[in-house]
Amino acid sequence: MEKTIIKDQLNRPLRDLRISVIDRCNFRCTYCMPAEKFGPDFAFLPKSELLTYEEIERLAKIFVSLGVEKIRLTGGEPLLRKDLPTLVKKLSEIEGLKDIGLTTNGVLLPKFAKELKEAGLLRVNVSLDTLNSELFGKINGRGVGVDVILEGIKAAQDAGLGVKINMVVKKGLNDSEIVPMARFCKEQGLQLRFIEYMDVGSTNGWKMDDVVTKKEIYELLKEHYLLEPVDPAYFGEVAKRYRYEGTNVDVGFIPSVSESFCSSCTRSRLSANGQIFTCLFNGEGHDIKEFMRKDVTDEEIADRITSIWSGRKDRYSDERTEESVKTRKKIEMSYIGG
Repeated sequence: MEKTIIKDQLNRPLRDLRISVIDRCNFRCTYCMPAEKFGPDFAFLPKSELLTYEEIERLAKIFVSLGVEKIRLTGGEPLLRKDLPTLVKKLSEIEGLKDIGLTTNGVLLPKFAKELKEAGLLRVNVSLDTLNSELFGKINGRGVGVDVILEGIKAAQDAGLGVKINMVVKKGLNDSEIVPMARFCKEQGLQLRFIEYMDVGSTNGWKMDDVVTKKEIYELLKEHYLLEPVDPAYFGEVAKRYRYEGTNVDVGFIPSVSESFCSSCTRSRLSANGQIFTCLFNGEGHDIKEFMRKDVTDEEIADRITSIWSGRKDRYSDERTEESVKTRKKIEMSYIGG
């Protein structure tokens, strides 16, 4: 299939695909799977509703033919999906794919990091919202301490994987951990991304008052470090990056609440049950799984994806209001990934 580059109504190309491989996690985090909503009786997707690895591979090849250059595997916790390195191997062999990563809480990295690297994985994004074990146990809802995650980070580094730390900051919960996290990552040579607390899904009780903005975090860091801006590495890079002066270590901010980047968004998402979402804040996806299972050709699937992306005009963060936060239906993070 000849490689093309498709664009949406606002002239945004499709370059980046997030694939959620499973809808469950071994944590019940405050941010995306709060325990009061995702208790032991919560009905997760049956296996038959999940895309198979063969289906994911097929769709990934088609997405790459349409311009996608980067794929990140997400969840839930993607390492809970059986034989995940097998899928990584399949994806890493797709001609034209330049980058493949994985977002994880890090718990299972000591077991899988080496195998993932050998399968072709290039990097991992590890979610870590504090270095305080007591607070971290409260956030993850399982009482799991930080040491387990630090072991996972080390295992990824030892395996030769690139490592990036994602810290979601919520006012009154872990904003006191901003400087300690920056200090730790700087000393360890780890890239750190501060993520503004977002109104994803409908279960995390989001309020604007809970948001610590990029500007607030940046001003706090400036009290401790000299920071110099870094140019975007590519069109559509969502992180605003800075480098600690005199080092090659950078720190970034993902300000989707305070500084929208809708105008340069190049990202599509494929949920665990085969729905294409053109925006993280969408409540309605486009079912590609059932369409694909009707014995259609790759060209027909490509046409369907092209139609979905070409008709895209999502600008949720640009248009966010107090009313839209309350009334707009949004997909849960456990289904769509980050």
